[in-house]
Amino acid sequence: MFVIHRDPHNPILAPQRERPWEAVATFNPSAVRTNDGVRIYYRALGNPDALQTPTANLSTIGTAFSEDGVHFHSRQQVIVPEAPWEAFGCEDPRVTHFEGRWYCFYTALGGYPFGPDNIKVALAVGDEPNVFTERHLITPFNAKAATLFPERIDGDVVMLLTAHTDWTADHPRPTIALARAKEVSDFFTPEYWEKWHEHLADHALPELRRIDADHIEVGASPLLTKDGWLLIYSYIQDYYDGSRRTFSIEAALLDAHNPQKLISRTESMLVPQEFYEEYGVVPDIVFPTSITLNDSGMLDIWYGAADTVCAKASVKLEYLLQALGPTTRTFTRAAQNPILTPRKEGFDSRDVFNTASIDLNGSVYLLYRAMDGNNTSTIGLAISKDGVTIDERLPEPIYVPRAEFEMKRGSATGNSGCEDPRIVRIDDTLYMTYTAYDGVHSPKGAVSSISVSDFLANKFDMWSVPLLLTPENVDDKDLALLPEKVGKNFLLYHRINSQLCADLLPDLTSGKRVSRCIEIIAPRKGMWDSEKVGSAAPPIKVGDNWLMIYHGVSRHATYRLGALLLDGSGTNVLARTADPIFEPIETYEKEGEVPNVVFSCGAVVRGDTLLLYYGGADKVIGVATASLSRIIDALS
Repeated sequence: MFVIHRDPHNPILAPQRERPWEAVATFNPSAVRTNDGVRIYYRALGNPDALQTPTANLSTIGTAFSEDGVHFHSRQQVIVPEAPWEAFGCEDPRVTHFEGRWYCFYTALGGYPFGPDNIKVALAVGDEPNVFTERHLITPFNAKAATLFPERIDGDVVMLLTAHTDWTADHPRPTIALARAKEVSDFFTPEYWEKWHEHLADHALPELRRIDADHIEVGASPLLTKDGWLLIYSYIQDYYDGSRRTFSIEAALLDAHNPQKLISRTESMLVPQEFYEEYGVVPDIVFPTSITLNDSGMLDIWYGAADTVCAKASVKLEYLLQALGPTTRTFTRAAQNPILTPRKEGFDSRDVFNTASIDLNGSVYLLYRAMDGNNTSTIGLAISKDGVTIDERLPEPIYVPRAEFEMKRGSATGNSGCEDPRIVRIDDTLYMTYTAYDGVHSPKGAVSSISVSDFLANKFDMWSVPLLLTPENVDDKDLALLPEKVGKNFLLYHRINSQLCADLLPDLTSGKRVSRCIEIIAPRKGMWDSEKVGSAAPPIKVGDNWLMIYHGVSRHATYRLGALLLDGSGTNVLARTADPIFEPIETYEKEGEVPNVVFSCGAVVRGDTLLLYYGGADKVIGVATASLSRIIDALS
């Protein structure tokens, strides 16, 4: 698991209207860390040149310097069109300081309207970071996003580029490929590229596109890590459908000795969400163009936002590499999984899943959703001293439908009852929130309570009369309470449609229902939680903050889990995992009533161990463990 934090100073570079050459946009930065700071090279978009390019804004390349990597100054143009093959603009620099010289690859525009025949890769070379004295056209064919590996690989100079980024009938899709030579100057000859292009497939990286409608492009110059070459690249979902197109940033790990070999990759880990990414010259774009590593182990990802400004985001390299490595999982499944399965007959004869959990007097109590042959949901109870091995399982449910709003009204075998419980202890009372469903109306959120002493004495007839907490005729479920009051109020999390909300309630016995959505998080288009998000287990206190595990649903209807770090109020998000922390892998998570589901309603902390209880494929119950301190460190 890893978290990507956008820099609070974003956007770190914006256009300056008093400078005509960068009056419209400054974006797609290539950053190089030096001994005294950070130098960036960026695409500067000015107004059309009334004589040279009257129909199109002119792109040139600027540079700026910053001692702290945030406040940039000394902005100046360093590359402007000179040759016919770049007369209509120089775009998207990628700069590598290699063997004592500065190499700036960029996209050269040699005609208008822009198209495959006039978009190619060029290179500027210099001995000083702001003075380039050589210029070469590199590719005789359509290509973009070329960059140089920062050191030789097996004695070779290695270049990475995206060939055929722009559609043609002969080359309808882009190819990320490697080019190798003994010296950089070998790349300057058309003969090299003619021979190379004849065998393009032999130089290509493994296909990174998941479906043919997607698009990819090299992002940053690769970074050599202990595990291999880290490549940050652009991934564009549904590229050829303007209404669905989604720009995102992904990471791949390439073999250190053979970077053509793909070790692993992430899913989309950053998508447009902030105003400077959603609004600009071209809205809804995040486009990575470089990475730098600082002394504290933080990897800075530099990117263009909305084709207008420069921005950066940071991730702990250790955790990103862990997500890309052979041991990628935050949680370890218990060897005994599944720890609860349906019995042959009775109230839990069809399915057992989505269990609440509470640690009382040295035992973990699992209040699980049980379904019988008529698809009626009740709440069963199992008890474990070590949190994994089931020591006792009651033969009858401890909670059954009692109110009209949860009694079966539809088909005699349709779903109904008390579903997906979550439980918290506040003072000497246990509060159980759950989804109440009659099989006809929209699911509703309900609450019932019982004293700790009555619960431990198995006096389950002492559950209070259930009350509804959510409004009528609204898809509002996945209720979870913060285990502490906020002031004098209860804080209730609930899911309205596809987003996770919260509301404050003065009490839980008056019949007052939630009336607003304090938004906690919403789905992130293009990411693993793009369709729906909701609470999983109730939040866990960690210092002055709260850890919340939440569930997310992908566009492929896979249920996975992520993590949030909330502040003391329980409503402000301090961090959110970019990747899922738990996902369906085992057969019992992939095959069942609903395939490809891990869904948690409970977690328990013992020492530094977090025990996560979850339903697998809406059929069985499993448990997985993780280091709580490591989760918090990743979120910090």
